[in-house]
Amino acid sequence: MASYNITLQDGSNEQIRGADAYSQEGAMTTFFQTDTDRRVIDSWATRLASFRTTEVMKIRRCEH
Repeated sequence: MASYNITLQDGSNEQIRGADAYSQEGAMTTFFQTDTDRRVIDSWATRLASFRTTEVMKIRRCEH
């Protein structure tokens, strides 16, 4: 299971556990949990968290 560590513009850090992928959706960057058999973001993917793209400074994927 993967997760992402996000550094925001204000210096704070967030960890999104269980996220397999992320995508920009308009002004937001959204993190998703996908089906293990399908590694794509589709209508069956679960949204876990969203952040304003302008606030995101760094995204790092971590394997567990």
